Amino acid sequence: MMPTKLLTRLTSHPIRKIPPQTCYSYLSSIQRDKQDKNAVAFPPDYCFMKRDFQRHRVWSLAGHRHGLSNKRSFSLTPMGIVNAAPVSVQPYLRLMRLDKPIGTWLLYLPCTWSIGLAADPGCLPDLHMLTLFGTGALLMRGAGCTINDMWDKDFDKKVVRTAMRPIAAGEISQFQALVFLGGQLILALGILLCLNYYSIALGAASLSLVVTYPLMKRITYWPQLVLGLTFNWGALLGWSAVTGSCDWTVCLPLYFSGVMWTLIYDTIYAHQDKEDDIKLGVKSTALRFQEHTKPWLGAFTVAMVSGLVLAGANANQTLPYYAAVSTAAALLTHQIYLLDINKPEDCWKKFVSNRNLGLLLFLGIVAGNLWKKRSDTQCDS
Repeated sequence: MMPTKLLTRLTSHPIRKIPPQTCYSYLSSIQRDKQDKNAVAFPPDYCFMKRDFQRHRVWSLAGHRHGLSNKRSFSLTPMGIVNAAPVSVQPYLRLMRLDKPIGTWLLYLPCTWSIGLAADPGCLPDLHMLTLFGTGALLMRGAGCTINDMWDKDFDKKVVRTAMRPIAAGEISQFQALVFLGGQLILALGILLCLNYYSIALGAASLSLVVTYPLMKRITYWPQLVLGLTFNWGALLGWSAVTGSCDWTVCLPLYFSGVMWTLIYDTIYAHQDKEDDIKLGVKSTALRFQEHTKPWLGAFTVAMVSGLVLAGANANQTLPYYAAVSTAAALLTHQIYLLDINKPEDCWKKFVSNRNLGLLLFLGIVAGNLWKKRSDTQCDS
């Protein structure tokens, strides 16, 4: 039973209490998101709008002696950074998914592969380029999410997992989202202009994919393929940013491998929403493959690994690289074997594990490059 002091504070706290039949409880809404593991359980007769909790956070009962605090906790986690931001800024940070960085990682990692492969023998990757591309990935992933939510506002309202996204929940208007999108694209353009002319043209060519991807789920069962073409553009751009042009014998196999990788992890991700997608008439590879998902994922894995081997051979990679590729292949095989496509929580767990797989490949590229003899090459400091 809750202490009288806590009940009194809840009653007086500036959180809007509404009828149970028209709202989510704080705990149930968090459980549906499966993102916040610090949810606090309240009695069933205390039911609040989730967005009000985001404006007026109630701290953990155990950690704060059954009291409420107006102070924001801060941690260096993405969620902690978003929660510590001013209340008026938080919806925009959530719109660009700053609290869910897995998408930024998956966009950034193919860039790191390409930058690493383009480094001179015996040298580390260009740190300046890695920093530029990391910032660019954050901005472009945010822009992509903004475009996606603008297109999907009506769909998002009907799906539990997405109903509280800022545009769908009414926290940000379409016009405000458009202005925010313009700001992100301007900053991303500033990053792009730091590169050579070849890379500027190549980077600009990807914008059409960024804009049209959210529409693909309406017209084809292969939107994950279009996402792969979009998310792995950095496999081309990273090399050209370092060398001034693309070596297609390396870049194309690397790009192909990245596209196959996206088909793997995003098909797994799409299985979380397949029931809602059927109701809404939205298409995905999860619905296309259904119970035959694992054989398809296995085929994509073979294609991905083949592309990585070819890219490595054409880049004169060495033993550590092939060891990393072999380990990645084993991890993907294990991931697919254990996958339960009918359990959303398992799909999410398998999906996010791909960040570590991508980092493994990057480390393999770096180690493989350092393994090479330098010849007469001098590394930049």
